[in-house]
Amino acid sequence: MQNTNQLARFEQAALPHLDAAYNLARWLTRNDHDAQDVVQEAYLRALKFFSGFRGGDGRAWLLTIVRHTSYDWLRQNRRYEPLTDLDEDPRDVESDALDPEALLLRAADNQLLRQAIEELPVEFREAVILRELEGLSYKEIADIAGLPLGTVMSRLARARRRLKQYLVAHTHKEAHL
Repeated sequence: MQNTNQLARFEQAALPHLDAAYNLARWLTRNDHDAQDVVQEAYLRALKFFSGFRGGDGRAWLLTIVRHTSYDWLRQNRRYEPLTDLDEDPRDVESDALDPEALLLRAADNQLLRQAIEELPVEFREAVILRELEGLSYKEIADIAGLPLGTVMSRLARARRRLKQYLVAHTHKEAHL
């Protein structure tokens, strides 16, 4: 009966965060299949060590495990990974929904942003994904990554600067084509 109760508690704490776990793993590994493998391994680790979970923020606890599992996977499978899908903008107006030109431009913008994020070193990608796509606070990111708050802020600033440089360079290049 204890195992059944613990399994139910685990499901309640961890399963609601499956999308966030996959999202982080996908951006860190840059591959859908690898992300699925990482998330599966992370959930197995989380279940194995669930007795150590003291309640609180299940999302931060799980994303910490996904992060560690992703980095373990990268070390084992991508020795040359430098260790230094986006949702549509909710501000998009409905009137653009039926405009093929607007849809094409939005798709191109989303693809360019995806490429820019993919080009970031893994630590910067991680910070951007946790902050901008998962909506975590700087403190939550620091806790998940085991980093000082200042390091998180620095990584985000550097990542944003690189994203801006990439987007400006590639937008400028496309404008001249």
